[in-house]
Amino acid sequence: MDFYDLDLSDSVLDALDDMRFTDTTPIQEHAIPPILQGRDLIGVAQTGTGKTAAYLLPILSMLDEGDYPRDAVNCVIMAPTRELAQQIDQAMQGFSYYLDDVSSVAVYGGNDGVRYEQERRGFNSGASIIIATPGRLISHISLGNIDLSHVSFFVLDEADRMLDMGFSEDIMQIERLLPRERQTIMFSATMPDKIVELAKTILHDPVEVSIAISRPADGIHQSAYICHETQKMGIIKHMFRERPPQRVIIFAGSKIRVKELAIALRREGFNVGAMHSDLAQSERDEVMHRFKTQQVNVLVATDIVARGIDIDDIQLVLNYEVPRDCEDYVHRIGRTARAGAEGQAVTLVSERDQSPFHAIEHFLGKEILKNPVPAELGEAPEYRVGRKNQTGKGKGKGRGRGHGRGGGHGRGGGGKKHPRSRNPQRPS
Repeated sequence: MDFYDLDLSDSVLDALDDMRFTDTTPIQEHAIPPILQGRDLIGVAQTGTGKTAAYLLPILSMLDEGDYPRDAVNCVIMAPTRELAQQIDQAMQGFSYYLDDVSSVAVYGGNDGVRYEQERRGFNSGASIIIATPGRLISHISLGNIDLSHVSFFVLDEADRMLDMGFSEDIMQIERLLPRERQTIMFSATMPDKIVELAKTILHDPVEVSIAISRPADGIHQSAYICHETQKMGIIKHMFRERPPQRVIIFAGSKIRVKELAIALRREGFNVGAMHSDLAQSERDEVMHRFKTQQVNVLVATDIVARGIDIDDIQLVLNYEVPRDCEDYVHRIGRTARAGAEGQAVTLVSERDQSPFHAIEHFLGKEILKNPVPAELGEAPEYRVGRKNQTGKGKGKGRGRGHGRGGGHGRGGGGKKHPRSRNPQRPS
């Protein structure tokens, strides 16, 4: 569907023209019309499907054409991490370029008093849209820095992630301060029971939109190494010797493991950055800047960057440990093969991780290719789950059904329907 087939305001369409966005994604096609109709909505969609634009575009259109107070907060958007809040704010700047009376301020923790004061001034200057992490917004509320009595739109982005991070009470505290007559929009990558209960509590007769939440992109070439824990670093070095790393994210399960891996890889001469929750905001910004500008080739990270970070040219995602949640696996590997590109996703599966890895295979409905462990690393364990006729013993080769030699890390103006150059690019 073309954006001009939707009832978006002329100013928003002009901004989309400038950005050369023409066709909607499925989540945008199905979510924008009910939001424009004023309906509450719960959308189930993973990162990379265009969900940010799915709620920003209709809200901006309504603020542009509706009778909303110009010197008040009209919209609150909640995000689980500062990185996602920053990304939403960046998208907001582009989409609202021609909306002179609509402004936004991003509110997130992990920074100094100067930033806090900038946020407070943003409230006082009449910001229309607040994009915030829960804890930081609670801080401003407790100090009386913000008036939420005129809010007409309340958005929860990556609601499942916020609940996983323990923000449930903060969200409900904020929700109780909002007018009862408002439009509430919730996006989540998954729909566990706790999200269903939250939706019942804060949404009124919502429209439900669910878009392809459980399958990785076709361009992701998935493989795994069945190995001992002690063989993992050897496998990484072997992979990087075969093809020097250029745009690689390595996911680890804890910040301690992230720090250990980064140190070990630096000792091997690799150009590595580390991203975890112990870093100050300025440090995290610097790490991401160095990675995005290719000053750093390998980013070792916790799941803090698995969702909501807009990096389009990742060649390899390496799971140092198997995530315990199948959806988390999909989100991790979804960092590669974006915008129609191809990429590699490799998972290191130790003996204790075989059961959760088999659960991921079952979840995906297919067996993931097993790469042979390099012979010089010694005997590898047998993959024992889900095999009725297992024959490979894995002696020095890490064999199992489906083994192969894969696993490298490759790859202006008003009127509607005026002529435009076609471009396949889509807003996130």
